[in-house]
Amino acid sequence: MVIESTTIYFETPGEENTDMVLEIAKKRALERGVKHIVVASTRGNTGIKSAEVFKDTGINVVVVTHQTGHRGTGIQQLTEENKKKLEKMGVTIITGTDALTGGVGFGISYRPPPEKPDEDTLKIVRTMRRFSRTQNIPPVPSIVASTLKLFCQGVKVAVEIVFMAADADVIPVDQDVVAIAGTGRGADTAVLIRPANTTNFPQMDVHEIIAKPFANVRPRRRNV
Repeated sequence: MVIESTTIYFETPGEENTDMVLEIAKKRALERGVKHIVVASTRGNTGIKSAEVFKDTGINVVVVTHQTGHRGTGIQQLTEENKKKLEKMGVTIITGTDALTGGVGFGISYRPPPEKPDEDTLKIVRTMRRFSRTQNIPPVPSIVASTLKLFCQGVKVAVEIVFMAADADVIPVDQDVVAIAGTGRGADTAVLIRPANTTNFPQMDVHEIIAKPFANVRPRRRNV
C-alpha cells in the first residue's frame, strides 16, 4: 500500500504564511477525517484565526500557550482580551509547562529573555547560571527540541504542543490530530501527528509534514 501526500514549502518562515497554513491544514484535516487540531498561540491571535477558519467544520480547536514565566516571573503572554474571545468561541485553552523547553531541566540552563527582565527574574537567572556551570550535558528534552528544530522551529513546537494537549487530556491519543505552529509569531508549519503522553514519548508518530518553511532560518536583511 502506498500513501501519496503533498508537502507545501514556504520560501521563508514567518507570520505572513499564517492564512495559507490554516487553509492547507483545514483541507488536510478534512481529507484525513481529523477531529482535533492543536494550535500554538502565544498572544492568542493565531488561535482566534484558527477558530474562525475551522468554524462549522465539527473539528475541535485546542490552543496551547507558552507556559507562565516564559518571558519573566509570573508573566503570561496570552492577553486577557484574546483569552475571553477564545473562550467565547468555544476553544479549549491549555497553559502548562512547555513539554520540551520548560520545566526544571530547562530552568537549570535558563538565560534572560530578549525583553528587559525585572529584578526577581535576574536573581533566578543568576542562580540558574551557577547551576548550569556544573552541567556538562544538556537536559534530554532540550536535545530532543534541538533535533526537531533541524526540520524547523514549527515542527519542534508542533510536537511539543501535542504532548502538552495529550497530557492535559483534551485530545485522544488513539486518533490523529493536526498541529499548527510557527516561527516567532503566526504560523508557518502544519503536521499530522498521532499523539502520545510525555510519559510514553516514543509512542508519538509524526505521520505527515503538511507544510513548513523551506529555509530553516529567516534570511537577514541587509541595510541599504
